[in-house]
Amino acid sequence: MDLSKFKKAPKNLDIKDLVIFENEHYVVINKPPFVPSLDERTADKSLSILKLAREAYGDIQLCHRLDKETSGALVLAKNPEAYRNLAMQFEHREVQKEYHAVVNGAHDFDSIGVFLPIAILKDGTAVRIDRQKGKLAETIFFTLQKFQRHTLVRCVPITGRMHQIRVHLQCLNAPIVCDPTYGGDYIFLSQIKRKFNLKAESEELPLIKRVALHAHKIHFRDVDGTVLSITAPYPNDFEVLVNQLVKFSS
Repeated sequence: MDLSKFKKAPKNLDIKDLVIFENEHYVVINKPPFVPSLDERTADKSLSILKLAREAYGDIQLCHRLDKETSGALVLAKNPEAYRNLAMQFEHREVQKEYHAVVNGAHDFDSIGVFLPIAILKDGTAVRIDRQKGKLAETIFFTLQKFQRHTLVRCVPITGRMHQIRVHLQCLNAPIVCDPTYGGDYIFLSQIKRKFNLKAESEELPLIKRVALHAHKIHFRDVDGTVLSITAPYPNDFEVLVNQLVKFSS
């Protein structure tokens, strides 16, 4: 199924509308899906979070990245001191992040840890588990809500490798919904709703048209040592998916 025509960034995006926290040192936004964190080399270069942020704030810097399809909390630093402060916390693994994912299958994850090294494939678009050449990667998973054939999972990455959560969930036979790169199947309303009727000669579309992964919380220390804990609400597509599962598949 080709969903490319649905994977487009919102029009007339204003970075100020995405802000969920701001002080003199940091801006935290709730990144929408389909917007790259940085300018892409091959795709449309007219839109990225960093470009939008610099148009509004001047010399501001991304402190970390989120995949293009991943939504949620993304931190930017307003000055070099703030950037160094958070960079050191990332280096020492002191930043606490929490992601939510909807995965295929009904699973009971009670602090299940995956400790498997990750290597990036030669084309740079995906990763694989590689016990010989891979880099250390660790993620802990918790079931938030189990449905008939799907699960809402809380994911706590200890390290920050590319596609870490996605490939680690694949290793647990719980690939993320709408993530064909790592074996995740699409989810359709007809799968969870009884007596579902599709209009004649129409194609049913998935409930979510991107990898069902959301960066829900981030926890770090401000420059003065104050602890900041910011939560990014679900975007509309993720919220609709979870609500439909709750309504029809609990």
